[in-house]
Amino acid sequence: MGNADNYGYPSMMNNNNNNGENTGIHRVEIPPPQPFFKSLKNTVKETLFPDDPLKQFKNQKPLRKFILGVQYFFPIFEWGSRYNFGFFKADLIAGITIASLAIPQGISYAKLGNLPPILGLYSSFIPPLVYALMGSSRDLAVGTVAVGSLLMASMLGAEVNPAENPTLYLHLAFTATFFTGLFEVALGFFRLGFIVDFLSHATIVGFMGGAATVVILQQLKGILGLEHFTHATDVVSVLRSVFSQTHAWRWESAVLGFCFLFYLMLAKFLSQKRPKLFWVSAMAPLTSVILGTILVYITHAEKHGVAVIGELKKGINPLSIMDLSFGSKYMTTAIKTGIVTGVIALAEGIAVGRSFAMFKNYHIDGNKEMIAFGMMNIVGSCTSCYLTTGPFSRSAVNFNAGCKTAVSNIVMALAVMVTLLLLTPLFHFTPLVVLSSIIIAAMLGLIDYNAAIHLWHVDKFDFLVCMSAYIGVVFGNIEIGLVMAVGLSLLRVLLSVARPRTLVLGNIPNSMIYRNVEQYPNTNNVPGVLILDIGAPIFFTNSSYLRERISRWIDDEEDKLKSSGETTLQYVILDMGAVGNIDTSGISMFEEVKKNLDRRDLKLVLANPGAEVMKKLNKSKFIETLGQEWMFLTVGEAVEACNFMLHSCKPISSEDGSQKWSNNV
Repeated sequence: MGNADNYGYPSMMNNNNNNGENTGIHRVEIPPPQPFFKSLKNTVKETLFPDDPLKQFKNQKPLRKFILGVQYFFPIFEWGSRYNFGFFKADLIAGITIASLAIPQGISYAKLGNLPPILGLYSSFIPPLVYALMGSSRDLAVGTVAVGSLLMASMLGAEVNPAENPTLYLHLAFTATFFTGLFEVALGFFRLGFIVDFLSHATIVGFMGGAATVVILQQLKGILGLEHFTHATDVVSVLRSVFSQTHAWRWESAVLGFCFLFYLMLAKFLSQKRPKLFWVSAMAPLTSVILGTILVYITHAEKHGVAVIGELKKGINPLSIMDLSFGSKYMTTAIKTGIVTGVIALAEGIAVGRSFAMFKNYHIDGNKEMIAFGMMNIVGSCTSCYLTTGPFSRSAVNFNAGCKTAVSNIVMALAVMVTLLLLTPLFHFTPLVVLSSIIIAAMLGLIDYNAAIHLWHVDKFDFLVCMSAYIGVVFGNIEIGLVMAVGLSLLRVLLSVARPRTLVLGNIPNSMIYRNVEQYPNTNNVPGVLILDIGAPIFFTNSSYLRERISRWIDDEEDKLKSSGETTLQYVILDMGAVGNIDTSGISMFEEVKKNLDRRDLKLVLANPGAEVMKKLNKSKFIETLGQEWMFLTVGEAVEACNFMLHSCKPISSEDGSQKWSNNV
């Protein structure tokens, strides 16, 4: 049999027995101790620098490090040397195409944010230039977004009425944009981009759908030609405002609005059916603006209840750095608005950038993108711009137009500059109802009911998160919807930590594989052995639950064995493969479980404990209490050792008539 250890079976923890034959069972090693500061350094590095951004700077000369540093923060200097005329032709076409979409969208979204329409054009000039220098995405087209505009209007409008005090409201918008940029730069610089990951896919689907619904309802003001309208964003207030003014509805405006909406939706449908005709949908908003302006100018419809934009100032962005209201009593509101809109803008911009990067098989750095977004918003806030990011609709047009690099953003910015310098007077007679139609057409695409149906079929809890975000936004406000969805998502994470799964494992016939007995009903039970899988790290949040759950599994197993008259339970094996970490509460839980098993004459066995778990169990002296020989690399090896003990030990009768096993061979 070989040398027996204290428990009566050969020392199977060693790779080889006395005859040099391999037993197939290996010792679980305790990792060598690491200095505290080195361990802390490794943890911080893995959390904040998993991609090791400094790797490229190692073993480089100072001049080369400087060049690499410039290229890291300004990627245009990295790919600019490879730029050629073929790329420029593609970027020129893409840039002009997205400019045709950016101009009407910019004006529309500025109105949605209760801001002067010219700010929409300003925000499509300076920020794209900044992003072209610092952004790492080839396909992202920068500009204002409807949800961000609505969010800013909702949060700032709750404190300052834009109609009664437009100057203060404008200054707060610039200030909120500045803090958005500061927040985004801080996240990117300190590599805290994982914070944005707390906005799950389900949250974004519900939030975007709810915000789009609210935006569409608010555009009824423009469609119906109403002059007075509620500043609230919930559906009840909006509908009350609409139907309380039926006497003020303008049929001329409604007919014009629905005609242009039909045209925009038809162009979108055609582009979806035939992707090569993407330019039809991209040009439709600008075409609508041109046709609407000509129609109003010829018919003098502005005199018959059709509201128009009015005068737009010529000239490029004036400086607004002196308009930042750092000393205002509404400073807290501006900071809160900046942070909330910053999170939403980052979630949309980075998700859009990564999606298109995946199609073209290249990588973008999320933290560098945050710095680029932050800088373009900081610079924008000082040059009469408000919140900008990478909207999906504009980026999709850029992608379909065949852009090659971020130069398409530069082309778009130059086209907007020409518009600002020469063409703004032409927008005087542009009807607001056309802008409302453009917004509605864009927002309908954000209500992704197919994604919600998919969530229902795949994960009911994700569907609940999605609908809570939607209902919160539509019937409450944007902040309520966001808090509800994020709160439910975090609750799910906390529940998964506080109530981790524990499963009974059985043996797949003719193998050394052990799997969940509910998932694989044909598995075989191991006589006298209960195998449990713990599915999460063990912390103070779940240690008490796991102790009680393990005890209940043991009670259930003993009752089942007693009723069937099978061999009594002797060993409890805990599969620790999914236990990545453990705290002192978890260690105390193991000590209590072992004491409980000792009182029942049962033996605790651990399988597949990780390095971090082994380090802490060793420092707490638990391994000495348990015995390292009762720790195995795999469940199969643990079962093999337990089976050896069961077949090598003699049965003895206990007082209750059941059989126990002696530890003597």
